[in-house]
Amino acid sequence: MSIEREKFLETLAGSFEAYYDIHRPAEDPGLPLVFRADYHSRAERYWLSKNIPIWGNETNEFAYIFSAPSFEKELAAKCIDYALEKGLPMVKPHKEHQYTNIKVILVADSVDADTAKYLKKRSFSKNYKFSFHGFSTLKSAIVDLGTGKTVTNSAGHELTGYFSKLFAAEERSKL
Repeated sequence: MSIEREKFLETLAGSFEAYYDIHRPAEDPGLPLVFRADYHSRAERYWLSKNIPIWGNETNEFAYIFSAPSFEKELAAKCIDYALEKGLPMVKPHKEHQYTNIKVILVADSVDADTAKYLKKRSFSKNYKFSFHGFSTLKSAIVDLGTGKTVTNSAGHELTGYFSKLFAAEERSKL
């Protein structure tokens, strides 16, 4: 079920473009960063007019997509550290901030067992003012294009379903 990495990255970027703002790296970070995708959402409710707000809610997400033929444990750790280092300063907590997730997606032709085990155990979470001003969570996944399998950490479990749909779309496009 091998899928060509460049074609898969195009499909992945296309699926992100629907709701996310895509940012290509301006300078080389020394890592196989393909793009960063930013998502921002705000919901509000009012009573009678916009001058009388009842509540407001903000959610954000910064997704970092890396691609390489394979990821060693050290390279995967550097990619995740880079995403946290660059993503967390963009978090602006306030009383209407619900959460800001940092997503790290590693796309590889093959994945070794040590890297998959490391990624499953890697986690990060931070709350702001005892969660009254929201929280941030690391959601990470490594996609094995050779086998069509996705390994995630516990916070990123919904990414498995997302990538299974992308794999199915890639298979249908081959027919």
